[in-house]
Amino acid sequence: MRVAVLVTGGKDSALALHRVLKRGHEVKHLVTMLPQREDSWMFHFPNIRLTDLFAEAAGLPLIKAETTGVKEKELEDLKRLLETLDVDGVVSGAISSQYQKKRIDKICQGLNLKSIAPLWQESPIKLLKELLKLNFETVIIGVYALGFDKSWLGRKFNSTTLSDLIKLNEKYKVSLVGDGGEYETLVLDAPFFKKKIQLHQTEKVWEDHSGYLLVKKAVLLDKNV
Repeated sequence: MRVAVLVTGGKDSALALHRVLKRGHEVKHLVTMLPQREDSWMFHFPNIRLTDLFAEAAGLPLIKAETTGVKEKELEDLKRLLETLDVDGVVSGAISSQYQKKRIDKICQGLNLKSIAPLWQESPIKLLKELLKLNFETVIIGVYALGFDKSWLGRKFNSTTLSDLIKLNEKYKVSLVGDGGEYETLVLDAPFFKKKIQLHQTEKVWEDHSGYLLVKKAVLLDKNV
């Protein structure tokens, strides 16, 4: 099946992409929406421009479009982009967010496309352990929930990070996968990457118990470096 994959550069969309590639689907396009406001309901904001490097690292063509970021109107922006593509289905990294999945399903239904959500309703712990097993190199680039502090920004995802997330989940009910926007990630390397991303210059932006890691400079490196 020819598919377009919605990507943010984060772990969920990267793992969904990995799965559809393993299943033999033909990934015609990666698709990124660029919100014009920080509080977009559907799409990532911090460092979204890094999807250019993500796509180049994966060796896949990227199509981008701006969106107002206004609730519901941003869905029309996505629909306008998708209806121009010659594909049979749309892949998303939705895990448990009904808000996200229902809206993508509705867009696909209107365009006669198959909505594919490879991670839907799977165990959060299982998914995070899968990322570790597959040697995804992932960093946390945004935290927006009670229990997180500034030290989480730029933290690499590993078994210790998973253990600490479980503790936050037990104490504050933080989603283990950040499906409610509790935290955001950036994938620097993945099994399907032909090159890897290296962060050269970053800045921690912190205000009112939440913040993000602003990536000022990043480059691609050969995988054997």
